[in-house]
Amino acid sequence: MRISKVIKLLWGTTAVVIGVLTYSSLTTLERRSKKFLPPDTELNTGVDGFPIKFVNFLSEPPTRDSHKNVLFLMSDDLRVQLGAYDRHNPRRILTTITPNLDRLANRSLVLERAYVQLSMCGPSRTSILTGRRPDTTRVWSQKEYWRKVGGNFTTLPQYFKENGYITANVGKVFHPRKASGKDDPMSWTEPIYQPPDKKFWRTLADSWRAFTEKELSETPHPDQLIAEEAIRKLRELAPEVQRGRRFFLGVGFLKPHLPFTFPERFLNLYPPDEMDVPRNPYVPQHYPELAYNRPTELLNRRDIARLDWSGEMNETIGTQYTMKLRRAYFSCVSFVDEKVGEILAVLDELGLAKNTVVSFIGDHGWHLGENGRWGKHTNMEEGTRSPMMIHLPGRTQHGISSGSIVEFVDLFPTVAEAAGLDGVPPCPKDSSTTQLCTEGTSLLPLIEDPEAILKHGAYSQHRLYRNTGMGYSVRTDRFRYTEWVPVESTRNQNRTYDYEIVWDRCYAAELYDHRTDPEENVNRAHDRKYQGFREELKKRLREKIGSVIKNVVIPL
Repeated sequence: MRISKVIKLLWGTTAVVIGVLTYSSLTTLERRSKKFLPPDTELNTGVDGFPIKFVNFLSEPPTRDSHKNVLFLMSDDLRVQLGAYDRHNPRRILTTITPNLDRLANRSLVLERAYVQLSMCGPSRTSILTGRRPDTTRVWSQKEYWRKVGGNFTTLPQYFKENGYITANVGKVFHPRKASGKDDPMSWTEPIYQPPDKKFWRTLADSWRAFTEKELSETPHPDQLIAEEAIRKLRELAPEVQRGRRFFLGVGFLKPHLPFTFPERFLNLYPPDEMDVPRNPYVPQHYPELAYNRPTELLNRRDIARLDWSGEMNETIGTQYTMKLRRAYFSCVSFVDEKVGEILAVLDELGLAKNTVVSFIGDHGWHLGENGRWGKHTNMEEGTRSPMMIHLPGRTQHGISSGSIVEFVDLFPTVAEAAGLDGVPPCPKDSSTTQLCTEGTSLLPLIEDPEAILKHGAYSQHRLYRNTGMGYSVRTDRFRYTEWVPVESTRNQNRTYDYEIVWDRCYAAELYDHRTDPEENVNRAHDRKYQGFREELKKRLREKIGSVIKNVVIPL
């Protein structure tokens, strides 16, 4: 199939055609990474008659105001399969078509190797928004609310609220319901907006579905409603900014979380005959079986249940369905990209871009068949790594890419400092009664020196499903090392629990050498040539994590 891409240069309100590129003349990687597009061209592209909205934004010069607004954008279950991340794309896999996020990246500090602290929505968002690790928040699943189980910790939006900002929540910023006490009302000055809980969207049974424009006109997609509300809120906030107020606006999109739902026109961006499949559809060699968990989130979908697939270790879903799921996921990402572009265009239109810090993140990664896994819930690269980019007016205007190892707990102090608030103090060893502190580090020094080493490792963790225990992982510049260990509890007289991490009875270990094995295909934990590296990483991991978690109010 021959597909043409028409590139139009916007000149005022007149679109002038300046060239035609055919897909057949470009390699798959060039098409997906968009390397043939000039980074500052204002584009309005189309494929087979369906427009891809690509808008101009963040173009105004910055103001000198000491305190800046914040537009805090999030996407759910987002991999780093974006054009901005090609430099650390060792497998040369297809990148999603995201012209608006690529444009934002061209004006941002892009953290190419940013790792979440637990690859699950609730614990990760809690960690990001409190700036503390899961063993501090005591949030290890979707059920715990940190204010009840960890401490009365100040959140990122709450810190802005306490500094006189208007703070508003649109969509999924915190994990909803029990995990945040219903979006943590203490963090916001404005009524919390969630799209209507339509039964139509709540009861979708299949893993993915593409919707016609007619269907979406009758029942709008929740992410469309989130974008529209974010735009309405920006228009409402603009006069407040003129009067000297500042705002923190959190906007959280629901996609590409399962089920993969999107307007069907986005399928045209990903022709079936151009879809790829993972080169590593099986778990790594010498992978510990206890570290594997079946992808129940996917298995519970009606179309998946019809397949002859149990989700057991090393049983693949098959090439054809793998490509269908990947195509649907990529279409979701491009849909979210379009919504991000619409919001940023209005930010610019209202004159707010010149004084607004814009951050964009995923809450964790997502396996699409790599390493024999589907979904999050891993301590591996695909599960723990997610996009992070931060635009600072006047400081990142020409785009900065950093390959330095960073963590998502670093976002709280970074955004606060970027906006001009006082620095967030580091947490003491026991911070359970300390309301404001962070276990992260400001990333702003990377603007001046993108390859500076701010930390020697990123730390993640995940609960074991087959035993009572935890997997703790450290990602260094070269290695990923994980230990799966027992966690034993002692009940105290005050009905709390003390947990001991029993390092000496390690169930299993994983060691991957990213210098030679960026796909994490061979576990080297028991390779004699790597024992010196393993001992050093073991020491580093245990010193960082410690051995006791005291006064936990819930059983692990």
